[in-house]
Amino acid sequence: MTLRVRVQPRAAREGVAGVRAGALVVRLAAPPLEGRANEALLRYLAGALGIARSSVRLQQGARGRDKLLLVAGADLGTVRARVAALLQDPL
Repeated sequence: MTLRVRVQPRAAREGVAGVRAGALVVRLAAPPLEGRANEALLRYLAGALGIARSSVRLQQGARGRDKLLLVAGADLGTVRARVAALLQDPL
């Protein structure tokens, strides 16, 4: 399955900040230099979704804030439930 994400690098606190224009907004402490924010995003979402880091890949958007991720190793219902739980947790 694919997941649309909008990244906010260099945030004071990491976490999910909501949904904007159909994309999950994720705040990351990592800077957008040399792929650090991309790697931090993949690690964060893999941990939050309870799947292996290798199951989350960047499909589009390596150099921009808007990204399309490919998530494998989890069924749609599980991913939706975990994303809903992330949206319930305040930053």
